[in-house]
Amino acid sequence: MPPTLDSLLECPPGLLDMTFDQLRTLLVVHETGSALRAARVLGREQSSVQKQLDTLNRNSQVLCGEVLTVRQGRGKDYLFTPTGETTVELARTTFGKWLESIHWSRRRLGRMLTVGTTEFTLPIVSRAWDRVSEEFRQREVEFKVAHVRTKDLWSRLETRQVDLICGSIVSTPEGDLRLQEYEVIEYARGQALLLTNLPEAELPGTPVRTSRLGRIPLVVPPAGLVADLLATWYGTNFRERLNVVADIDDVHYGLSLLRSGFVRGCMIVTGSIGRGMAAQEDPDAVPLRAIGLHDDLEPKAELMTGAFVRRADLERYDAGHPLNRLWDAVREDVRTYTPLA
Repeated sequence: MPPTLDSLLECPPGLLDMTFDQLRTLLVVHETGSALRAARVLGREQSSVQKQLDTLNRNSQVLCGEVLTVRQGRGKDYLFTPTGETTVELARTTFGKWLESIHWSRRRLGRMLTVGTTEFTLPIVSRAWDRVSEEFRQREVEFKVAHVRTKDLWSRLETRQVDLICGSIVSTPEGDLRLQEYEVIEYARGQALLLTNLPEAELPGTPVRTSRLGRIPLVVPPAGLVADLLATWYGTNFRERLNVVADIDDVHYGLSLLRSGFVRGCMIVTGSIGRGMAAQEDPDAVPLRAIGLHDDLEPKAELMTGAFVRRADLERYDAGHPLNRLWDAVREDVRTYTPLA
């Protein structure tokens, strides 16, 4: 329930004296466990952090009848009392709402723009930035680039952590319902490839039918673009239906596994990665071959690389807003773009 005017006027002095800086210190101590470690994170003296904790404890004792933190002895983490834990959660929520509100206002006013990109789609943002960078500098727009894993692409968009994102998704003929609220600029579309260190005698170079993937040793990530692709063909329990010889968290580790020969098998990759790795010559590494995939399962699936933005945001702002200006730059770039895949 929102506070009434009377309750606001009757706020106790100890509550009014509490500052955001003190609450931030409390949160950092809660995360790090001690005043010393919190001081290192904050770039302050330990005595400064301890002084803030002492002030918070005194005020809490007066206001609630209980301190927030209790020392447990040398080398041990602080003990947070029930009142302390409640205050920490309240402070965390308060900071989150304030920061969200500040960021929203800065975005609305065109003072800040955050763009998310995967490692392999960074060139899209880079080229578009070159077209607007001078304008943004003159307008003092704070431009941020966030590294986004493909598996987190949708969550970053839907939770509004980024204003625009570049990445790759699995596209089916039926379309993706999630795209209905977004504007999309498509850069590349195509089938994935199999990258393998198996000799041709074991795996011929002719396209492999997707229905045959269960007979081939696969190196598979737990989530992301390839996992989404396999789930489209084989369902969410695709691991039970496939011959997974190695689980990887990162495409680079999978490539290293294949090139080392430590694991014999195949990786599903984008066309650009597959062709690029197959073209590399390294006398100290196991040679890799790129083999096509023939999609004979339903629904048909392709990999689509592009830029995504919430349609409502583009419509909410005028044409001169940094988001619309950057989107126009991305749209202009696609006309001269050489496909990634």
